[in-house]
Amino acid sequence: MSIAAKPNSALLIVGHGSTENPDSSTPYFEHADEIRQRGLFAEVHCCFWKEEPSMREAFYLIDADDVYVVPDFISEGYFTQDVIPRELQLTGATTVVRGKSFHYCLPVGVHRSMTDLILKRAREVAPDIAPSETTLIITGHGTGLNQNSTKAIRDQVDLIAASNAGYAAVLDAYMEEQPFIAEWDQLSQTPNVVVVPFFISDGLHSFQDIPVMLGIESEVGAAASQREVFRHNPHHLRGKMLYYSSAIGTERLLADVILDQVADFDNLHLSL
Repeated sequence: MSIAAKPNSALLIVGHGSTENPDSSTPYFEHADEIRQRGLFAEVHCCFWKEEPSMREAFYLIDADDVYVVPDFISEGYFTQDVIPRELQLTGATTVVRGKSFHYCLPVGVHRSMTDLILKRAREVAPDIAPSETTLIITGHGTGLNQNSTKAIRDQVDLIAASNAGYAAVLDAYMEEQPFIAEWDQLSQTPNVVVVPFFISDGLHSFQDIPVMLGIESEVGAAASQREVFRHNPHHLRGKMLYYSSAIGTERLLADVILDQVADFDNLHLSL
């Protein structure tokens, strides 16, 4: 989906950030750079919950009086429903704060176009295997705090299973709730398994925690050293061929999903 240029509007991309892994914010800045190069907005900025610039600093970054806020998050949950509205003082779809109109879009991970990105990443990591002999597993964190945090993954599983992608099975699995990603070999009945982490950045989870749960690594190591984990596919483990991809949010085309959410906001709220 393409959007018309908005020369009088700013785009604010909101991410989680990390105090432990400085690389975790890289995809957000890359998405911002990609959109900035297209010249669609007067300004494009990033802000974070756990890094600088913080959400509360965002007001001082932006000159435009019209601002689109897109959560670069994988699902609707605590951060998109509670933290971001609180920090940015948002009370609805459009909120006027300090003389600026803020349009609050849905998070990127719930957009329907994420399905194509997952399939693209799965094909790239395992280009020479037959989908009919392969189980595709989409994995996320999982949490008891908000059921919406797993809904985005379950929705993608249903969409891919109903598509003509041809995978023998499409499953969801999680780090901290059932079905557990650590049991990937028991969950799958095929000789090939492709695991795509449904995270925005390759941080602690996809670099360090999940490789241990999969059996690729024996212990959690430094994040930087774990980058090699994506370069050694396939992994011959537990009698199967395991292919492990980098996080879906590192895909350059996620910039298009951010723009899709802006277009969807306009169609839903501003076309009346």
